[in-house]
Amino acid sequence: MLKDKKSSIILNPKDVWERMMDVRGSKKEHFVVFYLDSRNQEIQREIISVGTINESLVHPREVFEGAIKNNASAIIIAHNHPSGNLEPSQADIEITKKLINAGRILDIKILDHIIVGKETWSKIEF
Repeated sequence: MLKDKKSSIILNPKDVWERMMDVRGSKKEHFVVFYLDSRNQEIQREIISVGTINESLVHPREVFEGAIKNNASAIIIAHNHPSGNLEPSQADIEITKKLINAGRILDIKILDHIIVGKETWSKIEF
């Protein structure tokens, strides 16, 4: 899903969680990227991948393609956990590290990786 215009500033995980209302209760994982300008104002939000009940396929190409097209200076990545368990999996941690490294090369900072559930969220620390 794409947004056409700028919206408010994203400052914390709750802001991300609120903007993920459409996928929080989904039975499949959705990997979402928020493209941000230099003031952390949302330029656009994009669903990069829809996976299975316990994983989604994500590649740096897809994540950063939209960031480059939208002239984003930073991104926030997020995905839902249909199981309700908000602990990051080993795969979650590995893709976060991979995306951070890719972002360094492109000079596009990843500000957060948020895991969302129906009622709350967690943050992958890096």
